[in-house]
Amino acid sequence: MAESHPQTATMPTPELEPPPAFEIETGNSRRKSLSKDSKDTLSRVEPVPETAGVTASPTLIKSDEDLHAVNGDPSHPTLWPKWKKRRVLFVVCAYYFLFTFITTVTVPTFNDLQTYFVISYEQVTYTVAVPALALAVSPFFWTPLAEALGRRTVMVLGCLVAMLASLGVALETTYKGYMIFRFLQGWGVGPASTVGLQMLEDIYLEHERGQKVGYWCLSIDIGRHHSGHSGEGSLTPHKGLLFGPLIGGFAALASWNFPNWLTVIKTAVYPIQLPQYSVQPPSPLSQPTLPTKALPWLNFRTLLTRPKPWDSMLHFLRLFAFPNIALTIMFYCWTWYWFILCVITMLPGAYPDYNPQVQGLLFLGFIVGTLISEMLFSGGLSDYLVQRAMERTNGERVPEKRLLLCFPAAVLSTIGLVLFGCTVQFNWHWFIAQIATFLIGTGVQIGNTTTISYVVDAYPQHVMDVTLFYTFHLNLSAFASPFFIVPW
Repeated sequence: MAESHPQTATMPTPELEPPPAFEIETGNSRRKSLSKDSKDTLSRVEPVPETAGVTASPTLIKSDEDLHAVNGDPSHPTLWPKWKKRRVLFVVCAYYFLFTFITTVTVPTFNDLQTYFVISYEQVTYTVAVPALALAVSPFFWTPLAEALGRRTVMVLGCLVAMLASLGVALETTYKGYMIFRFLQGWGVGPASTVGLQMLEDIYLEHERGQKVGYWCLSIDIGRHHSGHSGEGSLTPHKGLLFGPLIGGFAALASWNFPNWLTVIKTAVYPIQLPQYSVQPPSPLSQPTLPTKALPWLNFRTLLTRPKPWDSMLHFLRLFAFPNIALTIMFYCWTWYWFILCVITMLPGAYPDYNPQVQGLLFLGFIVGTLISEMLFSGGLSDYLVQRAMERTNGERVPEKRLLLCFPAAVLSTIGLVLFGCTVQFNWHWFIAQIATFLIGTGVQIGNTTTISYVVDAYPQHVMDVTLFYTFHLNLSAFASPFFIVPW
């Protein structure tokens, strides 16, 4: 299926504006500022007729002209059938799980890597930090490229870079070369964050995003996403931040280096899935929409105005002016998320006498906790809190209501970290460590989903910029933690 792209008139990217939360918190100022003409325009908007297998909502519509544009173009991503949206969700999550799978799949073989390269355990932990650094900075390169060439082209190119780098990792015989290829692995998987989340923004409406973003976040934590079945779909577990060590441990049964070959296989298979299911974003509602045109599998022609190389950096720095976004993301990444990498890198060191298969099984506590938190809390409960708040504010969305879930999540993570530290220090039974990692995984997953859902809600028109900010701090914190945890 050829990729579609709405032809649009070339217009500059809209400037960042304060998120809706600023207006909501100052007390109905937004409703009072509506002019009589604006209210008359909104009252004339008719509901979108329901169609079998299609999801649509009047919340997307801003005017009669936009209503006509959406209804007149069946290729509009928000009007796609559910099965097609699920396939896009599958591809986005499948690529995003590589975001952390490449960093953690080798964790159970740390002792073998230490012997093979004749290095210290602290140097082994750097093999996790280096790809995390690439994951933090590469979106500054991929994001403007995706705006110019389209989502699919950038996703395919990134995956090819990751595949070649993974091949180098599997064949390299020196520690220095190994680290270079590990960095390139992270660079290739970089588009999975900003570009992938923008694709979800393109096809799902506000009231649907909390749950779908929860699946997307879960794919980085353990890799859960919709199956590719064209029916109702199901949730199937895949590899990721926590499944990486589990799968890597059993892959080491063939050889200690086979987890690296497993990464080569996965990155080679992914581009085959991508052409059928990826999407091109709809044009902003403020731009005139022309008939949809088909694009080739790989597009190297500029679709919109070519962004300047420094645009992503300027948008990134501009977000520091909005404390509700900057503080939320930085608090989660630097005082919360980075501890999970500390625990992951220290598990093999805490139980050095176990073989790679048993060390992989030690991550089951993380996996179970993450799954349960997403099934019972996270996205679905986050959406529910926002819906309840809308009933009390006459339909005004209050994204900050999602942040209420951060309080129980922080308590669970803190208890888990203290319990894990005591288990290692006092040599308690390994099952106590499983309880600790269960609590940590539960808290981190709730915090991850809550944070990204909130920032997407606050800046729905600037998802790439917000996600770039989030991805940078998330992975930079993961890069920093291995340098401190071993000496501590």
